[in-house]
Amino acid sequence: MNNKMDYQRELERIREHFGYDFMALALVEPAEYQYVIKWKNAAGNLNDRFKRIVLQSGKGIAGVVFKTGKSVFIPSVHQYVGAENLFNYPIVQSEKLKSLGAVPLWNDARVAGVLLGGFREEQLMTEAMMRDLEALAHEGFGELNGKEVI
Repeated sequence: MNNKMDYQRELERIREHFGYDFMALALVEPAEYQYVIKWKNAAGNLNDRFKRIVLQSGKGIAGVVFKTGKSVFIPSVHQYVGAENLFNYPIVQSEKLKSLGAVPLWNDARVAGVLLGGFREEQLMTEAMMRDLEALAHEGFGELNGKEVI
């Protein structure tokens, strides 16, 4: 599971299994002075805009998950984010997501990536689905071993 095609296949498998409209994987890339987070693979995407999104730690959904090491659960984008703040969440905008969850992908006690599952309708992301997504992340994903503690 160490090449892009495997990540892609895995995202498609998860999306199909859980019925998400959209699944995406963001990975951390070392930048010159600080890390940046980029969406690398997606399944069920409307376009390829996600590939151009570059986030700093703490910015956007992936940036918040990366910085805090905690999951983000948004059953209603309209309620939780609001139209006036949508520009802060480019993946939500470009993929027209209305309900989503994002979980950290740990590797040797560091957050190395973010796994996002989303829907284009409100209230489809549930707490039970969040638990499933978190359990999946703890099993490891590709080269990321899922270990929060060494």
